[in-house]
Amino acid sequence: MICGIVYDNAYLMHEQSHTHPERRERLSYTLDQLEEEGIFDLPEIKLISPVPAKRDDVLLVHSAEYLRFLEETSVHGGIIDADTIIPKDLIHDALLAAGGAIQAADAVLNQEVKNAFVLARPPGHHAGKASGAGFCYLNNVAIMVRHLQRRGMRRIMILDWDAHHGNGTEEIFYDDPTVLFCSVHQYPFYPGSGRIDDIGVGDGKGYNINLPIPAGSSDKVYRYLLEEIIIPLAEEYMPDVIAVSAGQDNHFSDPLTGLALTAQGYARLMQEMCIVADSICYGRLIAVLEGGYSVEGGLPYTNLGLIAAMAGLDISGIREPAIYQELLQKSVSEEAFPKVLKMVSNLKKKLSNHWYFIHRSY
Repeated sequence: MICGIVYDNAYLMHEQSHTHPERRERLSYTLDQLEEEGIFDLPEIKLISPVPAKRDDVLLVHSAEYLRFLEETSVHGGIIDADTIIPKDLIHDALLAAGGAIQAADAVLNQEVKNAFVLARPPGHHAGKASGAGFCYLNNVAIMVRHLQRRGMRRIMILDWDAHHGNGTEEIFYDDPTVLFCSVHQYPFYPGSGRIDDIGVGDGKGYNINLPIPAGSSDKVYRYLLEEIIIPLAEEYMPDVIAVSAGQDNHFSDPLTGLALTAQGYARLMQEMCIVADSICYGRLIAVLEGGYSVEGGLPYTNLGLIAAMAGLDISGIREPAIYQELLQKSVSEEAFPKVLKMVSNLKKKLSNHWYFIHRSY
């Protein structure tokens, strides 16, 4: 099993400010950890260099007016919102991130690698058809999905496990049955969307699945959602490719969120999704980095865990340093799991007419 890692040092260049949560250390600390573990020397790993996305690639998802705004504003710099500044030359960084996702898709479809992980910045899942927000400018995963479909992949499943709801991705595919979007996210939380009632419209009704979870949700919650909803969805939908919006701000040490997933939990999630991909779509799985802001205690270990799982390596030793265990204990809420059970029960009622695996249980 060969896992492709899409990376270039150019992904370190984008920076709104040196104190902004979405800063270059998100990747530089991870790269240090991967090199220390010898990941890039393994035969199971292939490093892939990104190339910028073309305008035509971006226009598969975003409006011409929005792309023009980014291009023109990137000349001198500007602003989308208080959290999302447009630095000078931003468009080059954004196109390289989207292009990295396209490169990953091509490597998987061309059977150069079995699966791939795009270690790109800036992230993308808050970017809608005609807007950016939440540190995001171009929707890397959405652009990749449309590229996959352009290459003949008819049905794509997107699993977005970032702590923040992928509102941009939801908007883009909300009426589209050829893309199954499933988001696991902290709720209530930024951006305020992602309710279980939002299941899509028109032909896309039933293909937008939101799994809002409370603060303090731990590995146990994610395992349950995987077994109860996510894997059955994938097995019934039978996608040609699984895309993962791999946000890692659900980690218990993340400074911006309130969830309690561990690096081992991340590794197990990815391992299970790779097993699912093996069984239904020839192992075709592509993960794209989204959020995650614990640059020392989280990202180096969560990224390592995801890559190890995707490469078929032993993940039993994936964990954070022992100094973080006290923080983990404080982060987990015993009240979270009962709330998730209730949420899933309510969600199933809303989806029972759309999915057989749910309907047969009633």
